Amino acid sequence: MNSMTAAITRIDTVDNLTVVRFNVHNDSLTMMSLDLNDTVRVGTVVRLAVKATNIAIGKNISGSLSYANQLPVSVEKTENGILLGTVTLKHFDTVLEAVITSDALQRMELHTGETVTALIKASEIYIQEILHG
Repeated sequence: MNSMTAAITRIDTVDNLTVVRFNVHNDSLTMMSLDLNDTVRVGTVVRLAVKATNIAIGKNISGSLSYANQLPVSVEKTENGILLGTVTLKHFDTVLEAVITSDALQRMELHTGETVTALIKASEIYIQEILHG
């Protein structure tokens, strides 16, 4: 499980749907939630989590994407298995792991030190822990 520390910068609620925006090293992340804890407020520092299988990787992206979360990251390491590959990514001091198909990993020709984009849907991020408010 990947995790990162973030500060809540904005909360928008309509009916029972809430969209929360976070700041992570001056990059913005967005989360959708149906049940948001009442203690979560703007300014609260939290630990966010996302599964490795929910992080896609973009290389040389141009144009618009519907992914709400697009983090610039550097490739730290790649490991290719028979069916799946693992890509270790770094966003400042946060290490993230993405699991993609081996075919995709070979096709992308990722290299250590290369800058790529971690793509995460807003519905795939969740608050793992409230650190302080």
